[in-house]
Amino acid sequence: METITGRLIVDVPLIDRATDPVQSDAPWADPAALATQWLPADGEERMLMTVSTIDGDGFPRARTVMLSEFDGERFFFHTDADSRKVADLAANPRVSLTILWPGFTRQLVVQGTADVAPAVEVSRAYATRSPYLRQLAWLNMAENARLPREEREQRWADFAAQHPDPSQPDGWVGYGVTPHRMLFWVSHPDAPSRRVEYTRTPRGWAHRYLPG
Repeated sequence: METITGRLIVDVPLIDRATDPVQSDAPWADPAALATQWLPADGEERMLMTVSTIDGDGFPRARTVMLSEFDGERFFFHTDADSRKVADLAANPRVSLTILWPGFTRQLVVQGTADVAPAVEVSRAYATRSPYLRQLAWLNMAENARLPREEREQRWADFAAQHPDPSQPDGWVGYGVTPHRMLFWVSHPDAPSRRVEYTRTPRGWAHRYLPG
């Protein structure tokens, strides 16, 4: 099979390790503020993350989704109501999110509890999605996944021709994850890397350093 090669150019964060909250000796008291600084602002390109749930047999199940937004309190993602992760969350709302920056420069791991997002948030998130992702919300289903490639491509083309601006499907849902633990990691080429772990307590956020 022929392999087509190419070059992908991505933006890599530039990190001043003398002042970076993870590498410096002055960590921030509020992890939500640090997450806000790291994550894309409104109008900027969204990041991908790995969502890990627990299946009915007690095993972790991971998949990559888009981080739709972080509102300073909760991390939001969206999916089809018939997906396996929705079934997992209905039985056990505990979830882990892993966000890795280009160049392996930063990583944020969030452990928390997922709740169904309000309808207005779900509609707002759908409206900001690209045409490809709006169409994907309609066609990303098991029935199409089982089809041969040419038939899948034809269905995609037919749907695009018939629905140039598809509305939000009824089965598209969102979840907001409220964190109880957040771990920030930053690479350091000249020293052992480390993480800052924040854990929610009745008195607020407590932090400690962990090896990278």
